[in-house]
Amino acid sequence: MEDHTNHTEDRENKENKDHQDYEDVCYICRRPESKAGKMMHIPQGICICSDCMQKTFDSMNNMGGFPGMPYMDMFTMGQPPQYEQVPNRQKLKKKKPQEKAEKDKKAGEVVFDIEHLPAPHIIKGQLDEYVVGQEYAKKVMSVAVYNHYKRVLTDSMDDIEIEKSNMLMIGPTGCGKTYLVKTLARLLQVPLAITDATSLTEAGYIGDDVESVLSKLLAAADNDVEKAEHGIVFIDEIDKIAKKQNAKSRDVSGESVQQGMLKLLEGADVEVPVGATNKNAMVPMTTINTRNILFICGGAFPELDKTIKNRLTKQASIGFMSELKDRYDEEENILEKVTTEDLREFGMIPEFLGRLPVIFSLQAMTEDMLAEVLTRPKNAILKQYQKLLALDEVDLRFDDEAIHAIAKKAAEKKTGARALRAIIEEFMLDIMYEIPKDDLIGRVTITKDYIEKKGSPQIEMRGSGEAKLLTQRQDFHKE
Repeated sequence: MEDHTNHTEDRENKENKDHQDYEDVCYICRRPESKAGKMMHIPQGICICSDCMQKTFDSMNNMGGFPGMPYMDMFTMGQPPQYEQVPNRQKLKKKKPQEKAEKDKKAGEVVFDIEHLPAPHIIKGQLDEYVVGQEYAKKVMSVAVYNHYKRVLTDSMDDIEIEKSNMLMIGPTGCGKTYLVKTLARLLQVPLAITDATSLTEAGYIGDDVESVLSKLLAAADNDVEKAEHGIVFIDEIDKIAKKQNAKSRDVSGESVQQGMLKLLEGADVEVPVGATNKNAMVPMTTINTRNILFICGGAFPELDKTIKNRLTKQASIGFMSELKDRYDEEENILEKVTTEDLREFGMIPEFLGRLPVIFSLQAMTEDMLAEVLTRPKNAILKQYQKLLALDEVDLRFDDEAIHAIAKKAAEKKTGARALRAIIEEFMLDIMYEIPKDDLIGRVTITKDYIEKKGSPQIEMRGSGEAKLLTQRQDFHKE
């Protein structure tokens, strides 16, 4: 009985604390308390601002207290509750007073300010622990993020106003674009919203408006507007909103989306729905200033390499200064030579590109880079499987030749690092199925022959000093 009472008290305390952290929202006009003023609370957990309450009384006076008025439906008592309280995900977080912020700082909470901002070489060093290769991309992102947050935290530099450096990263699939941004946001402890440009459409059409990008950032910041205004937005698949070539129908998800995003990228006050991606009468709205939000756009830009090759070999002719048409056919990192003119020809409008001053490309994953991805990062794929088998007290090992054989297979698939997981899942299936059957197995070594389906893994039993080849048992290898 006491446990039940304590559990009820804990739940009530938690609900009270959640209620204190969020603003009340008027049930009629959907304005938060910071805009509408002090709220009046009535039964069924409903809050009404003074303006709407006055409208209710005015309508009662004008219509003689007619019971069917829309403003009076919520006052009907003795009926089942039909009006639910607005959930916290559709409320705005209250701003902390200055004294409380100082108290949190003294209590040891990590506070993001100019004194704690890591230098670019420290940011890159932390990225090196998780991301293999892409040295130039990591360097560019570290400097851009450092300069951006210096600008945000200093707020002003006398009479000189520093512009923010939004980024556009170009790279083939599986080279680590999204992973770089995720790692960066985790290291900096700032709100991050990752969204996909393919679902964005022009306002008034089915799909998400451009403001939905900021709605996701607001949700990532726990509906704290001030925190969200210092966050990072990563818009993936940005190449999918390129201007369609020779489109006969209206292009509602191409050039018009680029034009709608111009105000977000440059910095403007934008009305954003709270707790939803679309604007409607039942969702509260708030204003977010995008001046200090860092936008990072990324895309694979297929067929862009052909545009670059055509530009580089435009002067192809017979003579000493001519460029051969097939000179760049074997160039893997042709995207490094990209220019704004190439992106304009691809279908990006000049106004959009002008608001993304930092443009850089990522390298395609080579066989050696894929081999490093398997073993070097802190959360490498092979380390994940080793930990899984360690829970069964089995030591999993991989030969160097086996690692390179996996990397070679992945390189042939032309899908970057994403191919590694598919290959490993395929040959680890039988091992993960058979190992728990025998408690005597102590070590499993994956060999090159097993990867190439020419042999079996090496199994070492507990208490024995020599390895035994499973040539008799065909459970591990399907012919």
